[in-house]
This record gives sequence, C-alpha cells and structure tokens, in this order.
Amino acid sequence: MDVRVQMSMVFHLDKCIGCHTCSLACKNIWTDRKGTEYMWWNNVETKPGTGYPTGWEDQEKYHGGWELKDGKLGLRSTSKTQTVFNIFHNPNQPSMDDYYEPWTYDYQNLFNAPEGSDQPTAVPLSMVTGDLIQIKAGPNWDDDMGGSPVYAESDPNLAALNPDQKAQMFAIERLMFFYLPRICNHCLNPSCVASCPSGALHKRGEDGIVLVDQKRCRGWRACIAACPYKKMYYNWQTGKSEKCVLCYPRLETGQAPACFHSCVGRIRYLGVILYDADRIHEVASLPEDQLIEGQRSLILDPRDPVVIAGARQNGIHDAVVEAACKSPTYRFVKDWKMALPLHAEFRTLPMLFYVPPMAPVMAHKSETALENNSEDLFADIEEARAPIEYLASMFGTKHTGKVRYALRKQKAVRWYRRAITVGDVDMPTAERMLREADCTPAEAEAIYRLTSLCSFEERFVIPPMHREQAIEMLEDPLEHKQGVGFGFMDGPRRGL
Repeated sequence: MDVRVQMSMVFHLDKCIGCHTCSLACKNIWTDRKGTEYMWWNNVETKPGTGYPTGWEDQEKYHGGWELKDGKLGLRSTSKTQTVFNIFHNPNQPSMDDYYEPWTYDYQNLFNAPEGSDQPTAVPLSMVTGDLIQIKAGPNWDDDMGGSPVYAESDPNLAALNPDQKAQMFAIERLMFFYLPRICNHCLNPSCVASCPSGALHKRGEDGIVLVDQKRCRGWRACIAACPYKKMYYNWQTGKSEKCVLCYPRLETGQAPACFHSCVGRIRYLGVILYDADRIHEVASLPEDQLIEGQRSLILDPRDPVVIAGARQNGIHDAVVEAACKSPTYRFVKDWKMALPLHAEFRTLPMLFYVPPMAPVMAHKSETALENNSEDLFADIEEARAPIEYLASMFGTKHTGKVRYALRKQKAVRWYRRAITVGDVDMPTAERMLREADCTPAEAEAIYRLTSLCSFEERFVIPPMHREQAIEMLEDPLEHKQGVGFGFMDGPRRGL
C-alpha cells in the first residue's frame, strides 16, 4: 500500500443556480492576461447542451483520455510513435471556433464618432487580431437553452437515449435543464501528464494538484488533445500551456480556492483524501461498469490504523490525516455514495465528484398534499423529465444503478425533513423511504446538515500544507527562505 494525499472536490448540482460567480472570480484572478482571453478555467455549462469547448464529451472527435486495447491501458490521443509525428501538430484538439474568438468593443467610437443622426455604436473587435468580427459564439453561449434544437439537441449524452426518450425530453411540457460547473479534475491518472513529451506537467506530491512548469513547457499541446475534459489551454501569447491550479497559493495559506469561496449557492465542497497509489493502474483498467466502485475503493479510510501507519511511513503529517477524517468529500463519495465522477469511462480517475441533480417531478397536488402518479415512492425518479439514462451517461458510465442510488437517497432525505418540519409527509412513509434508500435517520440528519446548514469550515477542510517539508525534497530550506517573495524574475517566453 502506497498511501498518498489528494485534494478532492464535490459539486452539489441540485444547489447550483447558474450565476457564474465562480467563473468570474477565476477569470479576474488567473486569466485576465494577454493570450488567455478565451480561457475559462472554471466554466458553468447548461445541460443538455454542447458545453465548452463545443462537444468536449465526444471522444470520437477529440480522442481524449485513456482506452483499453487488448487489455492494456493506453492514451487515445497519442503513443510513443505518434508523439514523433504529431509533436508540432495535434489534429484532435479543439480549434478557436470550438472555444470562441474572444472579443472586446470599440468603446472609443462612442466618444469620438462624428456627429450624425444615428446613435454611435461600439462594434466588436477580435482580441486576437484586433479586426472587426461577427460574433457567432461565446462562453456559456448555450446558457439556459434547455430546449434549443441547436445546442441542447447536439448534446453527446443524448446518444444514450432511445428516440421516444429524446422526443419526450424536448416536449414543451417536459423541458428542463440543469447547470454543470467544471474545473480541472486534478485526476489520479491524468492523461495530460502522461502525454506531455517535455515532462512539464506533474502532480504535486503533497496535495496531488496538477501543475504546468512554464519553464519546461514547449507548447507542443499534446496535453490539450489528451485531456478528455478539455481543461488544458494554450496561451497563444507565451506559447505555453496553462490550466487550473486549484488556487494553490490560497490553499497554502488556509484559504479556499476563489471559485469555491465565491460560490453563491454553496454547492462546492473541498477536502483531502488518502488513496492507494499502488492500485491506480489496476483500477483504471477495470471494465466500465466497475470503474466507479473501483475508484471509491482507491480512497482509504483515514481512521484505519494500517492506513495511518502507511501515511506516516510516506511522511504524511498527522495533521493531514486528521483533516482527511473531517473531509466532506470523503463523506459524500465514500460514506454516503451520493457523489459520482463525471465520465468515469475516460479512466483518468477524476477527483472532482458531482451529486447528480433532482429533475422536476411528474406529480400533482391534491388539496394540501403532494401526490405521486404512482404508488412507488421513487416513481418520479424513474419518470422524471430528465431520463435517468441521460444522467447515467454523464455520471454512471451509462449504468443507471449508481445514479439511481444517489437520487433515491437525496429524495429520501428531502421527504424525511419535510415530515419533520412541514408535516405534509407522514413519518412512517418518510422512514420507509429512508429504509428503501439505504439510509438511516442519523445519516439523513448528517446529509441535511452538510448540504443545508454547514459552516464555511465544514465545507472546506483544508489541511496544513507543510510546505517546508516539500521544499526539503528539492533544496535547503534556509537557502529557499532567502529567496521567498521573488519567484520568477521574468515571465515565461516563447521558444526554448
């Protein structure tokens, strides 16, 4: 057993209100420089929809992630021989049209336009070329377009539905959509790291955050093609790759990442987990229907004496183990099994998990009580406006069991709390629902507490980073201390 540390995250999609505050917080801090105008390290998509960049989930087009060939795990986008031929050209990566060409406006024309009979306008100008452009796409372009024939009906996940389900999903009385915030997953088996010919990408040993060494990066962009979530970006000004850094300077001072801190809906949870690095290849090579449970099995119980001993043997501080015991992500993923990885079939073992959203129910109200259209207490999950097969395509590797379990437990907790606080559900029915959802009253109260009443410290359990120990692996701490605060003397430059 090789015990390692990983910062992990949970996004509760049933609470996301699509305000994009997280995106703007990230944009203003990290990607406000020349060459990064089109980058959104954090973005919020509307589902069903094509996402950003367009159709990023379609790996038949982009060839991202890993695949099993003859029982062996390999990158879809490249190999040792392909690297030589594609080192200056990666045909399977998004183009500017798949993102969008960033633009600004000619605001000076509003002030300097000659006198005329019409109101002067600020025409759009490309931030890349400076020329006049016709805007055809942009970030979050399909926002709230739940029934759009252009965006929603082009969602790659709809391939999991039969024609009748597709027709029902876009019927006017069944229209629905939900929001999907995305950042870098900081995967345990990152295909971007494996694909980089120069070794510029790496996972930090102390917290598992995936970073790009700007001095080693040569701009070959193999990482962009290899990342199935398309959270690697190319800075056209510096000729370097860039990505989400999980705001590690903030984490090192005990602060939550900017997108987490600014979240209005309080959907985001951050915590540290311990995992067994020896089993990464074994789990990533499992059949698709076993990937989710396999990934859960990688996460170790921080209260297990054997795990604690293994952590100490690897130099993991007791304070980090203590933080892992309080981690909200461990509870959502391992204890309650409500949070699921996004597209686990990409085999990168992402460390960002999602609690799937509850779709609008098909029910009716009789006087003061809410009644289902079926005697089955969970019938509305099966007959919801969003077919469970659609959610399973995203969060269940096309297998509905894990998604159904998470949704049933969410509904059971909701009805249990209604029985306590509102009274329109009788307690025997609520308790029966808890039993059928594999949930106890104590667990229901804990889920309710963490999703509705949790404090800042309960949502974000950030361990002490102990940077002094990490620095000792590379250089003399006293020599490093003399240079603290200076960092790079100049920015990254193009070329070697």
